[in-house]
Amino acid sequence: MFSQAKAAMSGAWAPFAPDGPTFRELTVQALSSIERGYDLLAPKFDRTPFRTPDRVLDAVAGALRPLGPFGAGLDVCCGTGAGVGALRSLCEGHVTGVDFSAGMLAAARQADAVADRTPAVEWVRADARALPFRGAFDLAVSFGAFGHFLPAERPGLFAGVHRALRPGGVFAFPIGAPQPPGSPLYWTLLGFDVAMRVRNLLWRPQFVMYYRTFPLKEVRDDLVRAGFSVELWPLEEFGRRTDGSPHWRLVVARRR
Repeated sequence: MFSQAKAAMSGAWAPFAPDGPTFRELTVQALSSIERGYDLLAPKFDRTPFRTPDRVLDAVAGALRPLGPFGAGLDVCCGTGAGVGALRSLCEGHVTGVDFSAGMLAAARQADAVADRTPAVEWVRADARALPFRGAFDLAVSFGAFGHFLPAERPGLFAGVHRALRPGGVFAFPIGAPQPPGSPLYWTLLGFDVAMRVRNLLWRPQFVMYYRTFPLKEVRDDLVRAGFSVELWPLEEFGRRTDGSPHWRLVVARRR
């Protein structure tokens, strides 16, 4: 799903493929609910810059590989299933993708069937804020979905992932450093958030998607309160800022 990670890691606002969604289709999506919007976008989602780039998936899988092999894996807010490939390379057991958009899951199932990959993936339609799993997984990942959750929803989201993991299980996801004020991307993301807030004040149903509501300190605190121990690993593939800090980190949260 659409995220800061996808915009920034893919070079910020990469162009759409020629056979991607039209401006009219994107407008209809933006004026729909999140679920309906992604149902509409699903058939062309993988031909947009919103899909998590393969270099991101490869970097995360490479960083996690020394911790494995894992047993069962879960992709939280899996969309059309881009993250499932990373899980397959890390997990010896079954892999599950969960999303609340029926359209995105249908696209994921179709692509997976055509590719004929193993092991088979279970695709589950569910709200990530109420995951229907308990102690079933050894590794959970998520890519580019957290902008769809308001800060007040994060504790419940993380608690659900915690319940879904076995003791010692790992929840991992990439997170970017804040953009420096005055940079073009800083103003682009700020402008997007302002536009979405205005849209949600004036239009129903709401479409929750914000870039600047997932700051690392608050996210880490919420993970700790949910029962995780948290480590931050630099993703060196994406370089470092002028102050020496990494542009991107992998959050590795282990269930205590």
